[in-house]
Amino acid sequence: MKFDGLKIGFAVTGSHCTLSEIIKVMRQLVDAGADVTPIISYSVESMDTRFGKAEEWKHQLQEITQKEPIHSIPDAEPIGPNKMFDCVVIAPCTGNTLAKLANGIIDTPVLMAAKSHLRNLRPVVLAISTNDGLGLNARNIGTLLITKNIYLVPFGQDNPKVKANSLVAHMEKVPETILMACEGKQIQPVLLDYR
Repeated sequence: MKFDGLKIGFAVTGSHCTLSEIIKVMRQLVDAGADVTPIISYSVESMDTRFGKAEEWKHQLQEITQKEPIHSIPDAEPIGPNKMFDCVVIAPCTGNTLAKLANGIIDTPVLMAAKSHLRNLRPVVLAISTNDGLGLNARNIGTLLITKNIYLVPFGQDNPKVKANSLVAHMEKVPETILMACEGKQIQPVLLDYR
């Protein structure tokens, strides 16, 4: 995969149960030569959970990228005007974040990063992780699937017997999705089973 010199804004939201998986993906991108800048939501910035403490996650992001995470709306706003990135990735992208993005609500650093980047008609990649993807958020996923310059990492029902509405992206497909999005193509198939 050709990541040398590719500038990626890697936005992380509060699906805390997938953060360890996302850390691996971010490390893979950096090791492949990508220039990665972390962007974090308010929940990642401040929330301690059973999956880890906020300070530990921020430390890992900074250690991998050698950059302090963007963590405020004013710091995220220049992303578009300065054309800082070739691609912005939101991984994990919670149901809350995708609902706001689909409806033009910009009230977090991650959403400002996406909005600011989209103004230049550049790709935004979403790796969804939501317990209500086949519930209230189904329509928002549909909206984003048909929105220009937004690309989705292939996703599926991660646990249909226990959480019938839950959808999670196949995080290992984030790098390939980025490369295709930078060519203006949606990776296929978008719907993949978990086995």
